[in-house]
Amino acid sequence: MMRPYNIASGGPAPKFTDYHLWKALMIMSETKPIGRKALSIALNLGEGSTRTILDMFSEDNYIVVTKSGAVLSERGKRAKDAVKMDVSIVNVSDLTIGAVNCAVKIRGVSKKVTYGCEERDEAIKAGATGATTLVCSGSRLMFPGSEYLVSASIEEALKKEFRIGNGDVVIIGTAADEENAEKGAVSAAIRLIGGIKSHKSTLDVPFQRNSNKELISLAFTIHDLVGRLPVCARSKDNLGIRIEDGRVIDNTYTGEVLEEAMEVGTTIRRVATSGPYKGIKVIVAPLEVDNEVVASVGVVDIRALAGMDNLIRMRENDE
Repeated sequence: MMRPYNIASGGPAPKFTDYHLWKALMIMSETKPIGRKALSIALNLGEGSTRTILDMFSEDNYIVVTKSGAVLSERGKRAKDAVKMDVSIVNVSDLTIGAVNCAVKIRGVSKKVTYGCEERDEAIKAGATGATTLVCSGSRLMFPGSEYLVSASIEEALKKEFRIGNGDVVIIGTAADEENAEKGAVSAAIRLIGGIKSHKSTLDVPFQRNSNKELISLAFTIHDLVGRLPVCARSKDNLGIRIEDGRVIDNTYTGEVLEEAMEVGTTIRRVATSGPYKGIKVIVAPLEVDNEVVASVGVVDIRALAGMDNLIRMRENDE
């Protein structure tokens, strides 16, 4: 998976998501060389966040920068092609509640869908009014977790846009405008496939003491492995990051246990006494290269938390 961010120390956290990474790849695959300002307008995103995306793409060798702007490299084209989903605005108003509907077809992932609630919630979080998930079984489209078929007219409308086969999934994002309908449907689809396929979970080169790139990649890998529990990481030479729900929510983070683990060079398990995870058990381990501690990585065990009061407390501490 592609890392959502490649963060430099200091400054505010970028305001973009996996959707914007996908959108940037699509835009750059369909246009001539494009400059940062034009891409920023096309993404409806600030120039600072757009610059961060371009910097990340450049570091990952996804783009070639020319005098006229940036274009996708062959590696960037492969990253774009690896996102195996088709997107189209559709007319299925009888099924949805919004004025505009955008459908995304994802091939062969129906076993990852339970009842469609997760996709709906992801779409709403991205800005859509809602989302409807359909799975294809026996060449017919139906609602997941049931044997209820969609109407023949809805199925016909969707099959006019996509080639749909057994095991495929169609997510329909609905909103008052096209942008948010697309954003909702695509964000839900990206979550379903596990992120934009690239090398978020692969360290391309050995860890360098003065670079946070591989540490961020490692942190996201651990985040995935522990079931998306919060993960924090801090290197000796850079401010750290804090990851929740697949996103960097703080790129200037450090904590007492992260600092202590780097100082003493041993794994520490205890309840945090300060910061956003105060009162919660954390496990932090040092990362050594050539017998030198260069960073520390921690996991926050929020499984014991119960009720919204604790979640609200954590968010208030962030502020």
